[in-house]
Amino acid sequence: MAIQWYPGHMHKAQKEMKEVLPSIDLFIEVLDARIPYSSKNPLIASIRRDKPCIKVLTKTDLADPESTAKWQAYFEQESDVKTIATRSDETGKIKQIKDLCRQMLPEKEAGIKNIKVMICGIPNVGKSTLINILSDRIIAKTGNEPAVTKSQQKINLGEGITLLDTPGILWPKIENPNSGYRLAACAAIKDTAIDYEDIGFYLADFLIKAYPDVVQERFKLDYIPETEVEFLDMAAANRGALRSGGRANLHKICEVLINEFRSGKLGNVTLELPEMVEKEEQLMAEELAEKKAADAARKERFKQGKKGMSKYDIKTAQRQERKERRSRKKH
Repeated sequence: MAIQWYPGHMHKAQKEMKEVLPSIDLFIEVLDARIPYSSKNPLIASIRRDKPCIKVLTKTDLADPESTAKWQAYFEQESDVKTIATRSDETGKIKQIKDLCRQMLPEKEAGIKNIKVMICGIPNVGKSTLINILSDRIIAKTGNEPAVTKSQQKINLGEGITLLDTPGILWPKIENPNSGYRLAACAAIKDTAIDYEDIGFYLADFLIKAYPDVVQERFKLDYIPETEVEFLDMAAANRGALRSGGRANLHKICEVLINEFRSGKLGNVTLELPEMVEKEEQLMAEELAEKKAADAARKERFKQGKKGMSKYDIKTAQRQERKERRSRKKH
């Protein structure tokens, strides 16, 4: 399942980012420390190209600290990338970003020139909060709903640094279904984009495998269940999320699980690791290669089958091929 949620202002924002790119010296990309890979917009890398970048991992108070350290090491394998891991109440640490901007651009420091920085990130990763701390005033509107910032704005941070704020943008199609679920779990896309129960089942499956002790303690379980369905049934019974007849109210218990994850009541949880997403990318690449091979074989069979066919038969076959292609896209 590929998630599609791409409001019109996001397309406009992407176009505007490309237009001002020549004047930008450095990028600040804001990522959610719980999902550093899934909250990393692949379009940003194509837009910034070889310009230096500071990746700020926010919401570290909700993420697993060991996992956050792994992600910082992973990102800093790129020579032009530095990372800072922080949370919204670490004002002093966030303000260090300005010093890091100058350190990464020594040629600007030597000439005492102004630095133009673009800050970007997907919705609801804490970008606006970061801007308000860096500027020492309320500049950017904050909110728990994605897509709060709608247009670009220039902000003078002092010390010769001008910050260009951009709306939180997603990309038109989230191909990795796991990323779609993780983004939804962290409220980076609207809850209407994916069914609550789908998100809850994904979270339940991940948590009983990656954080069994956490869920056992939080939901007062006698043992760790083997499947997400069994876990949700047990959790629903312990929390009173039941329908008549004692059946689990799956929507209600999924909502409880999602909200407790988002609020941090489950503890410090990270939903992905570098080695985990590398396997996912490899699997997706293999599936894409298989699909291309199958499409090529299908075209060749059709080409061979056209020999000796009437024009009517050829058009009928072409219509059938288009119909099958549309059906495959839906699934």
